[in-house]
Amino acid sequence: MGQDPFNSLRIVRAARDRIPLAVRRLAWLSFWNDAASELAYPLIPIFLTATLGAPVSVVGIIEGFGEAVATGLRGPSGAWSDRVGRRRFVVFGYGLAAFSKPLLALAPSWGVVVALRFADRVGKGVRSAPRDAMISDATSSASRGTAFGYHRSMDTLGAVVGPLVALCLLSAGVPIRWVLAATAIPTLMTLPLLARLPNTARRARPPHAKTERLLARLRQVDRRLWWILAAWALFSLGNSSDAFLILRSQQLGLSTALIVLAYATYNLVYACAAWPAGAASDRLGRRPVLILGLVVFALVYAGFAAASGAWQVWPLFALYGLYIAFTDGVVRALISDIAPPERVGAALGIVAAMGGICALVASLAAGFLWDTVGSGVVFAVGSTTAALAAVVLAIAPLGAPRAQSPKS
Repeated sequence: MGQDPFNSLRIVRAARDRIPLAVRRLAWLSFWNDAASELAYPLIPIFLTATLGAPVSVVGIIEGFGEAVATGLRGPSGAWSDRVGRRRFVVFGYGLAAFSKPLLALAPSWGVVVALRFADRVGKGVRSAPRDAMISDATSSASRGTAFGYHRSMDTLGAVVGPLVALCLLSAGVPIRWVLAATAIPTLMTLPLLARLPNTARRARPPHAKTERLLARLRQVDRRLWWILAAWALFSLGNSSDAFLILRSQQLGLSTALIVLAYATYNLVYACAAWPAGAASDRLGRRPVLILGLVVFALVYAGFAAASGAWQVWPLFALYGLYIAFTDGVVRALISDIAPPERVGAALGIVAAMGGICALVASLAAGFLWDTVGSGVVFAVGSTTAALAAVVLAIAPLGAPRAQSPKS
């Protein structure tokens, strides 16, 4: 006897309604922003190389530098949001991204793309840690994985819609520049949501905040955060930009339209799995879910290194969606569990910033290796570093999360 689909829908709605309103608003904000971002993202490597004539190494520079800026700013913005409130950082970051994306359509050279990607990544860097800290503020450790998973699912549903819209436009014969211009429509949808974000209360500064020095701060860091930082840095050293997955798919024979569809498949798997993965981490613990995600990444990159036909791109992109579903929200929940409540924004930002620095190295190296040695070695390196990071997480003394209550 089949299950009542309406009953299943009611269960999903009930689970959603248990998620705090602030988290749901942030989730819809991320949905529209990512619809705009991912409408453009799978086209940017092709736009750079085919339309603007940039070499593949330039793609590595643009994407690696952009991600380094995005993640490098998370530390300072997260720390400042701990002291002065989250909202202003979130509003500025999403606003800057909304301004820069549609202008890509007007870029006459790849140098202009560098500047616009820089602005977009600055916006991401400024908003990301304060936004994640907002989610942490609104939840307890018992439900934090679910909240982060729901946010990542909504964010990625936007990343499914974006490539599908791009695919429809390309199939209708719309030029790439006009497809990029279409990002203006979903970015406009973020504006009313920005106006309704909660104005998080400022936290009191510790009495010694003005006089403590860097070494004193480092001594105060929970050693479990150092283990997470080490594992994520090692993983990020092989986690080059997704632009190389797109270029590898093109190399294996997929057309531009099918690459966009494969990328949408990856995002669909991610969107469907992120919420359940976050909930699983609440029940089973963060570590096993994270380790599973890193193992999946290692297998996917090994697959891209060995792939010999275009058909292999489809299952690899689908598995890639599982990797990020098992890691992206779960690692944020783990950091939020461990960090002191008054330093959650800083801790989230620091781990992300270190990952971004390493990802910059990974993308620069990937562009160089691709041009000089070949694409296979790029993915072999990524597979190896992910496997090593999984080992580090497996032996890390993480212990049990500290009990926390949501802030009112």
